[in-house]
Amino acid sequence: MLRLLTNRRVLLVTAVVVGLLAVALWPESTAVEVALVTLGPLVVTVDEEGETRVRNRYVVSAPVFGRVLRVELEPGDRVRRGDVVARLQPETAPLLDARTRAEAAAVVETARAALGRACAEEQRAQTTLSQAQRELRRAQELSQGGIGTLQQLDLREADVRTARDTLDAATYAIRGAEYDLRRAQPRLAPPPSRDAGRVVTVTAPVDGMVLKRVRESESVVPAGDPLLEIGDSARLEIVADLLSTDAVRVKPGARAIIDQWGGDRPLDAQVRRVEPSGFTKVSALGVEEQRVNVVLDFVDPAHAFAALGDAYRVEVHVVIWESGSVLKVPTSALFRRGETWAAYVLREGRAHERPLTLSQRTGQEAEVLEGLSESELVVLHPGDTIVDGARVRGVPQR
Repeated sequence: MLRLLTNRRVLLVTAVVVGLLAVALWPESTAVEVALVTLGPLVVTVDEEGETRVRNRYVVSAPVFGRVLRVELEPGDRVRRGDVVARLQPETAPLLDARTRAEAAAVVETARAALGRACAEEQRAQTTLSQAQRELRRAQELSQGGIGTLQQLDLREADVRTARDTLDAATYAIRGAEYDLRRAQPRLAPPPSRDAGRVVTVTAPVDGMVLKRVRESESVVPAGDPLLEIGDSARLEIVADLLSTDAVRVKPGARAIIDQWGGDRPLDAQVRRVEPSGFTKVSALGVEEQRVNVVLDFVDPAHAFAALGDAYRVEVHVVIWESGSVLKVPTSALFRRGETWAAYVLREGRAHERPLTLSQRTGQEAEVLEGLSESELVVLHPGDTIVDGARVRGVPQR
């Protein structure tokens, strides 16, 4: 009886030891993140930073040389067409140096010579017209006497018309030469300004808002120098410079999504124009890139983006392909196997490699044409330790 009990104890201890060894030597399963293969919408976009700008911008410039008085308007002030936006006091132009005066004198002499040449051309044209008219009268007399021909009469009439047109052209040339001479003479010897002391007002060309004040303090400005920029901030557009390889996939009328602009929700936009010429831009890494400007219009009403202004930064996502229902898998589950794509499918505690046929892809998801079924679990971020048939333990994606 004692021997029987001893044998049982030995068998029990042996079983426990064998069990412990089996547990110790049993291959451990690797914990991996998994995600479901789902059926849902997929939107493929071209993403780039963009910038808003006023669609119609007007630069208000100084109409005359003079001293601009302090501009009281501030950026953001509303103005109406005809409102006074700046005031100038015309001043006498500065004296010319020797070189500039010599150049001005040469311009005046050139204008006088052109005027003399135009007058000579007019006299010659007048003489030609008189001769053509006499020839026409002779041809008419011969034709009435039955000697001349109709062809000769037509030629003489044509000569008169040509001579008259030449005379008109010579007259217009004289007027142009006179205007050139008038424009050149004041530069050579500028007379005292008759406008000195009076104030010239500059008015707003359109209804809008002051976007930028180029001149603020009182200063002397030449004619044509910009003073203010005015535009309608409610009429905004977006400009995004895309890589030329991405711009060829964008078509006018394409839908776009605007986000990261500071609002509570994304805005809708539409591509209006893809500019036909590109330009070179150096990236932050120092690489030269060919870029193309794409211009977009807001689809949402103006009050939806009223907080935006001129030259505000936004994120632009231009839709180049979309579908409401496709079989899709996270791109983090994909890896290359030779020339094809593949993924690991979790089934019965093991990872099984599955070759895939993909179509459209985004940065987060890809459309699966063959290789996966809806609701299957795929391994995310598969490392080198994961091989076909390896034991894994699925952990839901965080």
